[in-house]
Amino acid sequence: MKILFVLGTRPEAIKLAPLILAARSTLGVEAVVCNTGQHREMSSAALALFDIKADIDLGIMRVRQTLGDITCGVLSALPAHLDRVRPDWLLAQGDTTTTFAASLAAFFQKVPVAHIEAGLRTGNFFAPWPEEMNRHLVSKLAALHFPPTSSAAENLYAEGIQPANVVITGNTGIDALKWLVGRLNADTRLQHLARTEQAAAGIADRSISGQRPYVLITGHRRESFGSGFESICDAISELATMFPERDFIYPVHPNPAVRDTVFARLSSEKYPNVFLVESVGYLAFVDLMARAELIMTDSGGVQEEAPSLGKRVIVMRESTERTEGLDTPYIRLAGSDRLEIVTQARAALSGAWPNPEIGSDIYGDGLASHRILEALQHRHGAAA
Repeated sequence: MKILFVLGTRPEAIKLAPLILAARSTLGVEAVVCNTGQHREMSSAALALFDIKADIDLGIMRVRQTLGDITCGVLSALPAHLDRVRPDWLLAQGDTTTTFAASLAAFFQKVPVAHIEAGLRTGNFFAPWPEEMNRHLVSKLAALHFPPTSSAAENLYAEGIQPANVVITGNTGIDALKWLVGRLNADTRLQHLARTEQAAAGIADRSISGQRPYVLITGHRRESFGSGFESICDAISELATMFPERDFIYPVHPNPAVRDTVFARLSSEKYPNVFLVESVGYLAFVDLMARAELIMTDSGGVQEEAPSLGKRVIVMRESTERTEGLDTPYIRLAGSDRLEIVTQARAALSGAWPNPEIGSDIYGDGLASHRILEALQHRHGAAA
């Protein structure tokens, strides 16, 4: 059985890595990895952490690229490789434009698509944008669906997907997290590497060494560009003034639409406990999450990972497709509203929203990759 894994962003690379490793160690399975280069440096660095190098690099990334640029780039470049590799399956992860375009290219070539992290829905095509639409479109193109949870599977059934083509697996992102946390806990050399990278990115020694508690922040969603990011930044500045004894660490996404707003509104001269730093690799970021007092994010992956680490998360999005966490002590949905973000963060940092004692594997148990590989082998054997 030959599998073509197609990815283009760091989250895709992280979530596909455990499955790629499992496939490469399985007799009778050939794994070919294609990096579209949607976010070339970030995706390649994430793969390298797992000792994976792409077999195919489409190199589509452009300065200030549009969604149309990404889609056209994948649709133009991928078909020749599909003809050459002739995979039995194309595996696509999640909701990126790479995932949609690669699935469409495979459909045009009559290559069956298996969709990992299928069935997540908010019901609003513009939140998250364009990810919600990408997910719907890929579900129409895929032959086999791997939802992480039973509620995601129910979404697929409601849309007419046959249960025989749906396998609930858990989330491979939790596979990756558990693999890496295990290595971090056991290897002081890796801890040193993570904290050296954090220092190089601009994070203060007092935060890295644990002398000061800190809040970890990420934000990059397209639907928040403009006024949404301005409101998020205003909330951060208010919290930094309200809690001067804490640091606020924000690894800023490289997208210029994010950086232009964040750096304009959060001056280090005005807010000395706010650290606007460069993005760090997955190893360093997991270490930051594990030691943070609170996490504020619009990332879907962080929503999944943080509960497993026992961390509270304020979700700075208007809606979330990962609704399971909303019924737990770990997740609060605040949107991009300044007052709501401040209210939720103040509750967490003042003790009104207590920190859970232990982590909770809401989205997976670390075995999703094995379930996916078994399902693919079973389907391949039945077809043969």
